[in-house]
Amino acid sequence: MYAFRSKRQRMLATTGAALAGVALLAGCSSDADNGEAEDDTDPGTEETTAPEEGGSGETVVIGFSGPAADHGWLGAINTAALDLAETYDDVDLRVAEGTNDPNLQISQVETFVNEGVDVIVLLPTDGAALTEAAINAMNAGVPVVNVDREFSSSDAARVTILGDNYGMGVSAGEYMCERLGDNPDAIIGEIAGIDSLQLTTDRSQGFEDALSECGLDVDARVAAEFTIDSGQEVTAQLLSANPEFDAIWNHDDDQGIGVLAAIDEAGRDEFFMVGGAGSANAMREIESGESVLEATVIYPSTQAADGIALARLLALDENMPALASPGIPRRIVLDAPVVTADNVADYMDIGFES
Repeated sequence: MYAFRSKRQRMLATTGAALAGVALLAGCSSDADNGEAEDDTDPGTEETTAPEEGGSGETVVIGFSGPAADHGWLGAINTAALDLAETYDDVDLRVAEGTNDPNLQISQVETFVNEGVDVIVLLPTDGAALTEAAINAMNAGVPVVNVDREFSSSDAARVTILGDNYGMGVSAGEYMCERLGDNPDAIIGEIAGIDSLQLTTDRSQGFEDALSECGLDVDARVAAEFTIDSGQEVTAQLLSANPEFDAIWNHDDDQGIGVLAAIDEAGRDEFFMVGGAGSANAMREIESGESVLEATVIYPSTQAADGIALARLLALDENMPALASPGIPRRIVLDAPVVTADNVADYMDIGFES
């Protein structure tokens, strides 16, 4: 059992036995009566101050650490988290510098614990590498909200909120089955992201599983690095080695800018493409109707913002709004809908700039 304590509980734990005794003598008296057992305030004239809109009346300190914002989706992740925190009068958000160095991120987590933050929201640069640091934070009584890249132990987080990587692959594969299911010889290409990340493995597995349901499979696959340059480089190689495709799934719309550039340079348009993540750039391409890119699968860039909201609820001992059951769920997996020309207008406002 972890030493998980709310902010109120940690504050009470730091008081001495003598203070506890005074509190017992004071009974239900307010802070304003200086510890006297009786309250002489006229109930008819007592002033009460309601929390301002968006605030609870006490300050919640949240530490946030994530990878370097080296492409559009991660930049959008950070921006959404900061923007949401600003809407709360009762949140003090402390943001560590974005880094792709797991050791530096571990030290950031340790710093947050030493500073006594109420909750840590952590999008790890590598989930496995940050697992031990997160477990240590939990053991120190600081709950952790794990965002996007999952820890290797469920004990490392009080709440985990994820995009559905496997579901992204399924969505992309099902869309292709709908378009190509009557062509059992359809040639499918796949442009993955960073192969060393579990999220890439999950996306590829979901894609493969969905295609198998309609008798299709991946005929050629390359992996990029979520960057424009890498997307362009590996796509040029893919197209050079394969004279024909019916469809291609590109895992990431940021690298998709390079992917589309390589396709244009090669003069290829015999196939359609599905993207991933849901960038505004991709949505504009889809909306135009003049691109090989005709769909993309949403991978929410609001996950860290959701993490901030959940961290605040945890610190305040509040329940999840709109749920009948008390408390906060331990695991939340977000949807992975497909955006096409038919519904792009519904998603454009959550698209991020690559």
